[in-house]
Amino acid sequence: MSARRRERAIVVGVSRRRGDASEIDEHLEELERLADTAGAAVVGRIVQDRGQVTPGTLIRRGKVEELKALADETGAGLAIFDEDLSPAQVRNLEKDAGVTVLDRSALILDIFARRARSREARTQVELAQLRYLLPRLTRQWSHLSRQAGGIGQRGVGETQLETDRRLIRRRIARLESDLAAIETERRERRKGRTGLPRVALAGYTNAGKSTLLNLLTGAGTFVEDRLFATLDPLVRRCEAPGGAAFLLIDTVGFIRKLPHHLVASFRSTLEEAMDADLLLHVVDASSPALEDHLETTCRTLESLGLAEGRMLVVLNKCDQVSHAEVERLLATHPEALAVSALRAEDGARLREAIVATLGAGAIEETVSLAADEGGVLAELFRLVRVIGTSVNDGHIEVRFRSRPENRERVARLLAGAREAGTPRPRAATRRGSAP
Repeated sequence: MSARRRERAIVVGVSRRRGDASEIDEHLEELERLADTAGAAVVGRIVQDRGQVTPGTLIRRGKVEELKALADETGAGLAIFDEDLSPAQVRNLEKDAGVTVLDRSALILDIFARRARSREARTQVELAQLRYLLPRLTRQWSHLSRQAGGIGQRGVGETQLETDRRLIRRRIARLESDLAAIETERRERRKGRTGLPRVALAGYTNAGKSTLLNLLTGAGTFVEDRLFATLDPLVRRCEAPGGAAFLLIDTVGFIRKLPHHLVASFRSTLEEAMDADLLLHVVDASSPALEDHLETTCRTLESLGLAEGRMLVVLNKCDQVSHAEVERLLATHPEALAVSALRAEDGARLREAIVATLGAGAIEETVSLAADEGGVLAELFRLVRVIGTSVNDGHIEVRFRSRPENRERVARLLAGAREAGTPRPRAATRRGSAP
């Protein structure tokens, strides 16, 4: 959006309990940053005090009138609510306040649509938008409906509504098919990366994940002090001390109240993190909402099944807080590593910590599988990090490194195959090997 014609917006929040004024302020500040990322200029803020909400408009009648008056005063044509709104609430608010109304989910979807660059990201965003839109089509064509009328006039609105729903469902099915094909391509690319451990960056949006990727790998990827500056996953090789190396994967950031449509649509992108040997949970140490960001990210990771693997918490942007605050944070989170993505020496410390964590408890061994045991081989690829394969005397020799948490499943797989007379153990097991 052109800076000369930035749309004026008013942000609206609802306080649901006593004593949460600071929390509401922090949430609305984040909403204002989201609006800025979308290209809007926030010119006002309205907060509904604690109490029961009004079903038809969420905020009470007096606040609707206040919204209308503030919009007239500031020239705002947009109101952005920090809550999800029903279609009826949006219609009522737009009618009564005389402004366009968006809820938080619609705003985030708009930002993702603006930021998406790759074919995969554009497909994921469009799919999320259509899933969001589908239940909101109800009664949009009611002005064409008639309770009674002549031939050819009865039920026009419902006919158009059903037509729109059918077209959207058809488009959703097509996008889901396209996304499945993209996921297959991504899995094939991941298979080609065998031999190097994978480390995924995850965390709240604008925590500095892309800047850390640049620090560790010199990738030179785009960074910006805005929410959701990057959407597409990026994979780069990182050279570590002692000749070790690993793949570093940047993923989309999380945010509180992240629309479930987006979480579902971006699941394929986040599969990069699902297959990672180590998750770097990056946190903005300078944020006053650090604990809330930690909780939001952990909750999202749990919903994606990513909370069970190995994780290293990285307190980033420590150059922006005092030494005493860094010490307090480390006392609260003793497992964390405090760094700044702007300091080269911190990059060296982080590489060493990653290598040490990856090597802790790692078990390396080699097995020999019959060429016709493709199922066992495929499952082994899924469970462990395959370092290399070779063919010897009609058998496939597989050298792999497994994580301690996967050892029981790997042992059961190989035991079952041995009972069928398939694998023959070869090299001695090595523990704690470098990645």
